[in-house]
Order: sequence, then structure tokens, then C-alpha cells
Amino acid sequence: MEQRVSLITLGVPDMEMAAAFYEALGWQRAESPDGVIAFDLISQTLGLYPLAALAAETGLAEAELGTGAVTLSHNTRSKEDVAALLAAAEAAGAEVLKPAQDVFWGGHHGYFRSPDGHIWEIAFNPFSELAANGAFCWNGY
Repeated sequence: MEQRVSLITLGVPDMEMAAAFYEALGWQRAESPDGVIAFDLISQTLGLYPLAALAAETGLAEAELGTGAVTLSHNTRSKEDVAALLAAAEAAGAEVLKPAQDVFWGGHHGYFRSPDGHIWEIAFNPFSELAANGAFCWNGY
């Protein structure tokens, strides 16, 4: 298996509500077949999929799926961008779990929970500058 993630699929109870949240953050939908809403990212795609259908595909009950102990992270180009993006997420309907603040390893971050329960970290990592196209690499490019 190659060391990469191609598609991140979020099981959501209300596809249009979830899509509206990401669109309120400035994301644009990619063309997609019925039943899937997709947002192309840099080198990956975020897919929204009905929670009930995801449960059926995996053979698990919806209650077993939950949202899992996973966070999605979005790195920013500056420390100041963290608070601005947390505010934008809150304005779009997210719950801010942790306001923007310095973190012990030298970065700056905060967390929000999307309306459908998925947890996002918004972070600035001074040791991992983003590439010109926004791509992230753990120790920078």
C-alpha cells in the first residue's frame, strides 16, 4: 500500500446540511454521482456520504459508527489565520471546542466540532510551512 490517503469519507445524517457547512467555509463541490457529495482537496477528496448507507456498507449499526476518535486538521499559513478560521467555522454553525492558543510544541491551534459532529483542528505549525499550493508535509518542504 502506498503511503497516502486518497479519500476521507464522513458519514453524515443530513448531506445537504453538511455540504452547506463546508460551502459556508468557502469550499466548492466537485461533480459527483448521486448519493455522494465531494470536495476536492490538495491531493485528496473529502466525501460526504449518508450515515445509514455507510453503516450498511460496513455492516455496522449506525450507533457503532459514531464519529470515531479521529480529528481532521487544516493547517494555516499564519498564526493569525487560526482564530479567523475558527470564527468562520462558528459563524457557519460549528461549535468551537478550544479557542486559538499557543501549544507546547511551538505551534498555535484550536478545535471546532462541525454541525454533524466531526472534530477539526485548525493549526499553524511554524516547523512545517505549507507549499505554495497549500500542500502540507510534516517537516515542511
